[in-house]
Amino acid sequence: MTSDKKNKFGKVGVLINYGVSIALSVIFLYIAFYNVNFSEVLGIVSRANLFWVFIFIVVNLLGHYFRAIRWKYILNSVKPNTSMKNLFGSLMVGYGVNCVTPKLGEVTRAVLIGKWEGLSRSSMFGTVILERIIDTISLGLSVVAALFLTSVNLSEKFPWLITSLYIMAAFSIVSIIILSLILKSRERFSQLIIKFVGKFSNKLAERIAYVFTMLAEGFASLKGTKNYFWTIFWTIAIILLYAYGSYAGMLMLDMQNIQPITFAMGWIIMSISAIGVMIPTPGSTGSYHTLAKSTLVLILGFGETISVAYAFLTHIIGYILFIITALIMFFIVNKQKENLLEVVESEIREV
Repeated sequence: MTSDKKNKFGKVGVLINYGVSIALSVIFLYIAFYNVNFSEVLGIVSRANLFWVFIFIVVNLLGHYFRAIRWKYILNSVKPNTSMKNLFGSLMVGYGVNCVTPKLGEVTRAVLIGKWEGLSRSSMFGTVILERIIDTISLGLSVVAALFLTSVNLSEKFPWLITSLYIMAAFSIVSIIILSLILKSRERFSQLIIKFVGKFSNKLAERIAYVFTMLAEGFASLKGTKNYFWTIFWTIAIILLYAYGSYAGMLMLDMQNIQPITFAMGWIIMSISAIGVMIPTPGSTGSYHTLAKSTLVLILGFGETISVAYAFLTHIIGYILFIITALIMFFIVNKQKENLLEVVESEIREV
């Protein structure tokens, strides 16, 4: 197959992926905004409490900074003096890219931190996957906690929720098993892959072996009791801060004037709407709106219009924050004129 054909198929794949993401986003937005007067939504948003808008922004930025700190502890055994500016910068640029092209941001931040810190880009991608596994496990636990924080039967309001928990649990167990196998005998594991998959396709076998080697390098970066402790500590801190951000979002719209609000409500919104963030839509557009609105209406008893206003305002602030911070951090940290898009695309082809 010629290089032109490869590029052609690669571009078609990107277009299909992006097209599906856009389609999902449109469907979810339709569900979220169906039968809701958008002018009323904008009216509610225009009266938002500016003090709590500021608090919401600070809490969001602080939550992402906590993520950068956690990433630093994951990388501590590889490079103890990793720059927080580079970690936070690559993280925010990755989030900014996710606002346009879903999940490409994970590759982007791995490429950037590898370039800025002189580390293996493939192993950095492995650490990003490790983070996602940690996030999936913590999300599952936060949803379980949410089950005990409300008197509403969540399985009745969200029939798919229990299934999602089973999927998260299965994903976590399988990930831990694969992680253990990779760390204990990654060379033997790679040889077995090449031996069995190679019977059908040598190229596919080499690619799979490369991916497992990349994951092994990334996973092996988290070593030592101290680093394990601080990784867990910052994971808990991130969840608590995100829950407080959801609570602050309610205060932005003075929702306490409708009914008493609590931190527990923020936790429930955060836990369920976070599942929407995992769905591959650009910047979680639509998927977040639908789940945040549904949580407020079906579980917490708020009206549809105020619930949509909450979803709209919290999402748009986060979205704009990602884009602006991503641009600022990229131009502050990036010192080379290397074409970022070309680097990311070449990294995807290798993976």
